[in-house]
Amino acid sequence: MRKTLLGLLGTLALLLGVATPALAFEPVNVVHTEKVQAGPYDLTVGFSTWPVKAMQSLDFTFVPEDGIDGKKGTLTLLYGQEEMDDSPLARHPRKREVWGLDIYALPEPGTWTLKFDVDGPAGRASGELKNLQVMEQPGPPMGLSWAISTIPLFGLITFIVIAWRRTRTP
Repeated sequence: MRKTLLGLLGTLALLLGVATPALAFEPVNVVHTEKVQAGPYDLTVGFSTWPVKAMQSLDFTFVPEDGIDGKKGTLTLLYGQEEMDDSPLARHPRKREVWGLDIYALPEPGTWTLKFDVDGPAGRASGELKNLQVMEQPGPPMGLSWAISTIPLFGLITFIVIAWRRTRTP
């Protein structure tokens, strides 16, 4: 009984000690930055992976030179001339002092433009990060990846059917 209680207490202490909120998410590591001039606002766009590849999740950070306090912004993603997404800039969930996108993936390879509209104490201004080259998706094609990943599902279904047939009473 004593060994069991000590084992349970040790397991509980280990779970609580390791599962702290600070350890739940890794920090945002910016490996490449680009500068964007949006009127009087200097923005630094950070990327957690470089070069950017299609369908590869990464973190984007958008940092005005004097911080985000008192400012609002909008990010518009353009693929060629086509607008793909238009959304307000929000705080990055893991780096609260900057705006950002958490684990975001650009869907297509090619040339992208990130357009910023910033509204702050110096007025409203726009700026663009043009010619962001997005490379081909890493790894095998998406269809092949999905086909390979369904093999265990088909194996499980086969196992259940065989087990069900063997355990049926005639």
